Amino acid sequence: MKQSIQIVIYSMAFVLVSCAQDGQVDKRAEENINEVEQVKQIEQVKVINVEEGMVSHPYQRIDIIKPADKASSVVTQSIVKSRMNDSREKYVSKGRMVLIKKHSTMGYIAPPNIYPESYAQSYTKTNTETNTEKYSHVDDNPTKLVNQQPVSTFSIDVDTASYANIRRILNQGRLPRHDAVRVEEFINYFSYDYPQPAFSHQVRSHQEPSFPEPLHQEQKPFSVYTEVAPSPFNKDKYLIHIGIQGKKIINSERPASNLVFLIDVSGSMNNPNKLGLLKNGLKMLTNQLNKQDKVAIVVYAGAAGTVLEPTSGDKHYAITDALARLSAGGSTNGGAGILAAYNLARQSFIDGGINGVILATDGDFNVGTVNQNALKNMVEEQRQSGIYLSILGFGRGNYNDALMQELAQNGNGNAYYIDTLNEARKVLVEELSSTLMTIAKDVKIQVEFNPETVSEYRLIGYETRVLKREDFNNDKVDAGEIGAGHTVTAIYEISLINGKNKLFNPLRYSSSNDHSTGTKPEQKSEQKPEQKSEKVNERELLKKELAFLRLRYKLSEQDESKLIEFPIIMSDIKSNLQAASNDFKFSAAVAGFGQWLRGGKNLSTMNLGRVISLAQNAKGNDKNGYRGEFINMVKLAQALEPRVSKSSLPKKFANPPVNGVMEPKAHFQLISH
Repeated sequence: MKQSIQIVIYSMAFVLVSCAQDGQVDKRAEENINEVEQVKQIEQVKVINVEEGMVSHPYQRIDIIKPADKASSVVTQSIVKSRMNDSREKYVSKGRMVLIKKHSTMGYIAPPNIYPESYAQSYTKTNTETNTEKYSHVDDNPTKLVNQQPVSTFSIDVDTASYANIRRILNQGRLPRHDAVRVEEFINYFSYDYPQPAFSHQVRSHQEPSFPEPLHQEQKPFSVYTEVAPSPFNKDKYLIHIGIQGKKIINSERPASNLVFLIDVSGSMNNPNKLGLLKNGLKMLTNQLNKQDKVAIVVYAGAAGTVLEPTSGDKHYAITDALARLSAGGSTNGGAGILAAYNLARQSFIDGGINGVILATDGDFNVGTVNQNALKNMVEEQRQSGIYLSILGFGRGNYNDALMQELAQNGNGNAYYIDTLNEARKVLVEELSSTLMTIAKDVKIQVEFNPETVSEYRLIGYETRVLKREDFNNDKVDAGEIGAGHTVTAIYEISLINGKNKLFNPLRYSSSNDHSTGTKPEQKSEQKPEQKSEKVNERELLKKELAFLRLRYKLSEQDESKLIEFPIIMSDIKSNLQAASNDFKFSAAVAGFGQWLRGGKNLSTMNLGRVISLAQNAKGNDKNGYRGEFINMVKLAQALEPRVSKSSLPKKFANPPVNGVMEPKAHFQLISH
C-alpha cells in the first residue's frame, strides 16, 4: 500500500513538472515568433533609409551572419541585428561604412575578397565580448602658414601607452580606431642615440656641436639635438627632427624611493591579462628596490584599503606575498583609492627622494568620483604635495584610455600600457630610473619659423600637448616631465619658400613680398647708408636660418624655469634622405606608420611598404629587439589592410582604393577602422 502511494505521488510530481516545462516552451516559442516579427519589421524600416548595399558599423568588422532558419536562432541573432541598426542610425552621417548584401534578413559581409577572413570580428553567440574602450577624440595638427602663425608651442610627452595598446589591438587581428593612435607616443617608445649631456646644454646638428662646453659648469639634465633632411611623407618637403636626451642614472645612484602601489581589484580586473599580469609586473619592480626604498600597497574596489603599510624595499618576500594575496571583485571606486594612496605617500615622504603613486588599473571607474574633470581636479590638487602619479594600464574591452591620459598628464607622471610581461619588464626593470626619477619638469618647446625661408609647417603628433604662445614664458602653466635617461623626439614637416609642393596657394591680392597672406608690407622710410647696410647684413644672416628653437624647463626641485635657445640653420639640411642618420630615418618611419593608422591624410609618398623598407634600412643596433618588433607590427598591419579589387566593387564606386581605403563618389566612405 505504501509503495502504491509513493508511485502515485511521483507520477503527480512528474506531470506537474512536465506541464511547467510545456508552459515555458510555449512562452519561449511565442517570444521567438515575436522576435522574428520585430526583426522583420526592423529590417523593412531600416534598410530603406540607407543607400543600397551600405550599412554602417563603428570601428569593428562584422563577420558573416547566415540567415536564420529557426525561430530560436533568430532570437539569438536579434541582438546582432539591433546592434547593426543602432550603428547604422548613429554612424551613417559620419560616412563610416562597410559593404553588405541587402537581401539577407540578418545581413552579411559581401565578397570575401574585400575583407580578409582575419579581419572579421564575429558577432555570434560564441563571441559576447563587448568593446567599451574609451578614447579622446583629437584632430591631426593642421598645416600652418608661417606668415600667419610663425610660432609653434607645445609640451613634451614621454608616454608610451598608445604604442603598446595599438600593438595589442593589431595582435588581436584588427586595425585600431584613429583616436587610439597618438603619433608622438609611437616615436617616443624608442630610444635614440642622442649625445649625452656633459657640462653645458649641448646643441648639436648631425655633424658638429653649436658651441664649446665649459668644463667648470655642472652637468645639465639633458642635451638637445637637431637634424634636417628631406621628408619621406611628401615630395619636396623636409623634416626638422628635434631630439632631447636626458642624463642617464644607473640604479645604484638612484635616490631613495617612496612608492605607493595603488591597485584596482574590482571585478573588471578579474582576468589573467589584468590582475594576473599586474601582480607579476609589480613583483619584477619590487626585485629592483633596496633597503633605502619604501613600498606600500593600497587597493580599491567598492572602497579603498591598505594592504601593506610602508615597508622597506629590501623585504621582497613581504611585498610579493601581499601582491600574491590580492583577488578581484566588486565595483570600482577609483577616486577613493587615489586619495588614500596620496595620504599614505605623504606619511612616508622622503625629502630629496622620489615620491610617487603608481596606479595600476583598466580605468573602469564606476562608483564614487567617476567624472573625468573631477578626477583631474583631484589629481591637480594632490600634485602640489610633490608626489607624482603614474599610470600602468591593463586589459581590453573596457580600457579607459581617455581617463588614463588625463590623470597621468595632470599628475606630473607618465602613462604606460602593459599588454605583455615583456612590456612590464621594459617599463619596470629596464627603464626603472626613467619611470621613477624626474630630472626636469614642465619642459616646453617653442619653434619660431623664419618667413624668409619657410612657407608652411606641420607638427607631427602632440595634439593633446599643444600650448598657447604665451604659455611658454608662464611658469604656472604645467607641462611634461623628462625621466632619467629618457629620449624625447619631436618632428616638424616644412615647405620651403621656393618649394613646389605647398597646400596653400599664394593670395592674388597680397604684396609680391608676401608669399602667402595679405599682410601689409613694411612701410618704407629714409635710412642712413650705415643703417641700410646693417639691415642688409641682418637680413642676409636671417636668410641662413630655418627656425629658432627655444626650450624651457625646471629642475625637479625648483619652481623657476631656465631657458635654452639657438637657431636651426639652412646649412644643416641634408641633400637626400639616405644622408640622414639612422635615428632620423627610423623615427620618420615610426611617425609615418602612426600617421597611416590615423588615416594618412597627410601622406602622399608614404605607404606601409615604404615604412617597412625605411625602418629596415635604419634599424641599426637593435639591442633589445624593439625595432625589429616594430617592423613586424607594420607587416601585420599590412596583412590586415583591406584589399579591394576594382572589378569587385559596385559601379557607384568610381575612384580606386588609396592605401587600401576606398573613396566612393558619394559622401559614403569605407575606412580602415
